[in-house]
Amino acid sequence: MTEPQWLPNVDTDAPTEPHNVEAEAAVLGAMLLDRTVIEPTEALLAGAEDFYLHHHQTIYRTITDLYARSRDPKIDPITVAAELLATGDLAKVGGAPYLHQLVAAVPTVGHAEYYAELIRENAQLRAVLTATRRATQRAMTAAGTAADILDSAMADLQAAAAGTTPTDIRLAVSDRWMGFVDELEAGHDPRALDTPWHDLNDVVELKPGQLITVGAATGGGKSLFGMNLAAHVALTRGKPVLVASMEMGGSELMARLTAAEAGVTLDKLIRRKLDQHDWEKIFRAAPRLQNADNFILDDSANLTLGKIRSRLRWMAAAGMPPAMVVADYLQLMTPEPGGKDRSRANEVAELSRGLKLLAMEFEIPVVALAQFNRNAVGRQPTVTDFKDSSAIEQDSNVIVLMHRPLAEDGSDTGARAGEIDLIVAKNRNGASGRTVALTFQGHLARLRSMGRG
Repeated sequence: MTEPQWLPNVDTDAPTEPHNVEAEAAVLGAMLLDRTVIEPTEALLAGAEDFYLHHHQTIYRTITDLYARSRDPKIDPITVAAELLATGDLAKVGGAPYLHQLVAAVPTVGHAEYYAELIRENAQLRAVLTATRRATQRAMTAAGTAADILDSAMADLQAAAAGTTPTDIRLAVSDRWMGFVDELEAGHDPRALDTPWHDLNDVVELKPGQLITVGAATGGGKSLFGMNLAAHVALTRGKPVLVASMEMGGSELMARLTAAEAGVTLDKLIRRKLDQHDWEKIFRAAPRLQNADNFILDDSANLTLGKIRSRLRWMAAAGMPPAMVVADYLQLMTPEPGGKDRSRANEVAELSRGLKLLAMEFEIPVVALAQFNRNAVGRQPTVTDFKDSSAIEQDSNVIVLMHRPLAEDGSDTGARAGEIDLIVAKNRNGASGRTVALTFQGHLARLRSMGRG
């Protein structure tokens, strides 16, 4: 690259990272020449660090600071030179003549946004190089486990990619208003997910950034709830879903999924005792399942928040950004290393908060299945029954408590045999205290809305 001779402090013989000094000069010159290009340029760039040359970073930061401080800012080489003189940076950037040279070097102010895109592109390439070098250095020195190094590298690469579409950021009410009106006219939030149970949909929506906690006693149906919900989103709605299972292995998960989708008795699938009629049902369900590339079942050992985050990044990189996560179940997750003196309550609180932050980071609903204490067995549960920590109640946007109304002797033979209640105990965006009754079909590993087979 042949750089303009008037650019100061540029060693053209030294190896350089991706950059475009001409584009940087043109953007700064356009900002000095016409202040109307400042806002669209700021929207395209992640910050002053996108500029390769340090003196360009200083000039850009000075221009944007001046622009932000005044209602009617006067931005030109003279005012910017005065500001740089006041901060002691004027000589460092090449003096006042350099600012005038930037203005003279502008081919056309109308192309400022295109030049800014070139700057952002090169900044991202440099970020990728930095991330790969850091990962290489950590790997060569064995600075951490392989999983830690991979997670750190993926975090760095994700940070590098975070500025690919800065113009998509809309913060002002004016920017959000028409989209909100469109949602009102449509009658629903287009980003929200529904469940396979129409009665529950009347009460709860699964929205991006929410932590939805579903609690049940041991054997109370929470895994059925999680798998049925995940299958609905992935197979019926066609959206990518991650099920992070700490309770069941892949074979068990597939048996339950197949039972629910094909209508084959779960016991036959587990014991591999299928007759011809069962195989016919499985063959009918096969096309739906064998093409489910967007339905990810992760039964890795010792799943941590970091591993789940890495899996979500992998899904996004593979072209299927996740629409939902189901974690089965919260108290079985492995805490992150460190803090040997932490109590179990603190560990579970960290996991609960971590899942909430995960939902906000990836802007998806995270459904956490959770276990009740033993003293909740045999009675209608409350939000205080979660095992090990009360933080679950605080972190959750929505809490659904599962309860099977059994007979007095504990058998499923009472007046409500084959039913299960979903008690919406907390709902920040809707009515709480509502109870939705579903049909419990444990032999088919599924829950159904009342009135359906």
